[in-house]
Formats: sequence, structure tokens, C-alpha cells
Amino acid sequence: MLNRKTFFIREHVGFMKFSDTYDILDPETKAQLGVAKEKPGLIVHLLRFLVNKRFLPTKVFIYQGAKPEDESGLLFSIQRGVSLFAPKVDICDANGRSVGYLRNKIFSIGGGFNVFDASGLQYAQVKGNWKGWTFRILDMAGQEIGTITKKWAGLGKELFTSADNYMIGLHRDADPGTAVLLLAAGLAIDIIYKEK
Repeated sequence: MLNRKTFFIREHVGFMKFSDTYDILDPETKAQLGVAKEKPGLIVHLLRFLVNKRFLPTKVFIYQGAKPEDESGLLFSIQRGVSLFAPKVDICDANGRSVGYLRNKIFSIGGGFNVFDASGLQYAQVKGNWKGWTFRILDMAGQEIGTITKKWAGLGKELFTSADNYMIGLHRDADPGTAVLLLAAGLAIDIIYKEK
């Protein structure tokens, strides 16, 4: 899955859900490539009745294939601790080792964050536009290396649910380590930063 350049992300719709699940699909065939499943823990589930989930810690596990209960398919995870202003989001491989992290920009007109590798060097930045749900992934020279765009899900879904569909597109081939950073950045926009 990590050798791909495009991903269609479809959030599962649910009433009163306290954790999220996302299908990772081939945008052309809609074949399932993987699943991103949030597993925040029991105490965090309970706290979500009282506190906005943006401020609480969470963990999202990304699996290859359609069965998230199959731990052998775990590719990587995204983890955020308690945050108030500029959360740090850790990206870990299947063995729990850090491969990088994301750091939110405090002052950004369209929203955005920086992408760092495991050694703490900035690899890229994700910049949003002030109009809404379009983000550009830029390398350190300012060249666009990917995009994240929301896809219209229909009037009923848009009005009555918070479930989102969006595309992550990378403009160049990436090694699996880089693909993890960029896919995690794309997933983090909805899972970590935009979700209410």
C-alpha cells in the first residue's frame, strides 16, 4: 500500500460515535487498500462526553487490508497526547519506533502544520487555504509534492454527519518511509486537527 501515489479516504458514518474508522481506498477502482482505526482507550472515551475530543489524547492505527483486527497488517500509527494549542502528533512504525512527527502551526491563516522526520529535521509542510478543505504538501524548497482535497459526499451526508471523504495525492514516487510521513500528514488533517 505504501508504494502508491493516490488514496481515497472515506470516513465511516455513525451516530454518537466516540472513535473513528476510515477506509483507505484505491480512487479509481474503490478497492480497499487499508483501514485507519482510532483506538483512544476507555478513559478517553468517557471523557469525550465532557471534553472536546480535540483536546484529548488519541491513537490511530493504520492497517493494510480490510481487517483492522489482524495486527499483522499494522503499518504505522498516529498518536497525539493531551493538547491545547499546538499539538505534537507522533508517527510510529508497526513496532512502535518513531518515524517522525507533525507539529501544528500556531498562527496560520488556512491551517497547517510541519512534517518532521525521526531525527527532528523538517521534511515538509502542509498548508491549507483560507476557503476550506484544500491542503498542499510542500517540500523545503516550496515545491508542491502532494495535495489533500475534500470530496463532496452528498447533501444528506454533508448536512447531517461529520463524516468526510477526501483524496490524498502525492506527486512523486516516495520510499515507504516518506510515504508513511505523507500519508500520516494527510490522515492527520481530518483525524487529529479537523474532527470535532
